[in-house]
Amino acid sequence: VAVVGSLAAVSVPLSGGMIDDIRLRGDAQVLSGTLALTKMTAAAKFTRARLLVNVGAGTYRIETWQRTATPGWVAEGGDIQLSAQDGFGFGALTTPPPDTQGALALPAPCLDDDEAAIAGTSCVIYNSRGTPVSSSGASVTTQVVYLRGPSGVFGVAIGATGQQQVWRSNVVAGGVWTQQ
Repeated sequence: VAVVGSLAAVSVPLSGGMIDDIRLRGDAQVLSGTLALTKMTAAAKFTRARLLVNVGAGTYRIETWQRTATPGWVAEGGDIQLSAQDGFGFGALTTPPPDTQGALALPAPCLDDDEAAIAGTSCVIYNSRGTPVSSSGASVTTQVVYLRGPSGVFGVAIGATGQQQVWRSNVVAGGVWTQQ
């Protein structure tokens, strides 16, 4: 009984950390795939498409720009929810992944159909050629969408050409980034 109790005392915290890491890694993979799908949707529909990230709610969705009828952003499917302990942001980190950004920052807020910023959001927009652009249509430099969880931080970097890279760091200030 003592041996079983000792093994349980050691293995339960270890397995909890592994589960947290698997959830965060899964959220990062789904986010990366959804960004790629957003880019392909823009090209396939020959319009702008965006990934609208609701930072506070821990959700995101693909939207396309509808030019006909009533112009505006239209959701493509439903919201995707992050795992319970994960959220958007970079926690205590102080430096971005190498060769991505000058300073840690999520992409700019999304704009509604009247061009007003939507509070608590972050937006990655692609034009019909699959190039990341600003809400005004101008080319943008590298943007990074950060996911944080108990076991680390992931950054999905979208370059000016639309190429993606996934990075991971531990949760401490000055953490070291490794490309995944």
